[in-house]
Amino acid sequence: MADDLVFYTNPQSRGRIARWMLEETGADYRTEVIDYASRMKSPDYLAINPMGKVPAIVHHGKAVTEGAAICAYLAEAFPEAGLAPRPGERADYYRWLFFAAGPVEHAVTNNVAKFDPSPEQSRMFGYGSYAATVDVLEAAVSAHPYIAGDRFTAADVYVGSAVGWGILFGSLPKRDAFTDYFERLSGREAYKRAAEMDDALVPAPASVEA
Repeated sequence: MADDLVFYTNPQSRGRIARWMLEETGADYRTEVIDYASRMKSPDYLAINPMGKVPAIVHHGKAVTEGAAICAYLAEAFPEAGLAPRPGERADYYRWLFFAAGPVEHAVTNNVAKFDPSPEQSRMFGYGSYAATVDVLEAAVSAHPYIAGDRFTAADVYVGSAVGWGILFGSLPKRDAFTDYFERLSGREAYKRAAEMDDALVPAPASVEA
């Protein structure tokens, strides 16, 4: 039943990560679009995610927030989709999934905000420096066809989203390793289907009368 799994999102947000993951699982779900102007900070939505952020899912009455957590949760909740790691993939799967959610996320957003820790400050930050984080990410996506080996997993949804946005918005440098990796992922039917669904939800620009 669709109401057993409810997806809270905004098409202009990190909710696109969860949408892609949901489409990869093949699960039946219902979408609730949360607008920034009003409902994002409303009491009903804050009861689901007290941070007032999207995405979030509610599955069988239990809320899950944070993109990486949603990816990992759905991979285990729908094992028939084959997106959870096999024993030999677990080390790379968890390592790079949380590397993207932690150091990459923080390094990229701080860099966009024009903040880069000094060498003295770098000990305080999990990513150390933007340059080091980008180099490690490049090596990770270059090591195998997919982030955990030779097979697509839920970790690729999250890492691939980070790389795809980095390429699109220029928050990652243009490197062949990033482009090649994202091209493999963006050709997937679930990715294309999810992008089409979210694009259809983006409000049209307001017309300007002469």
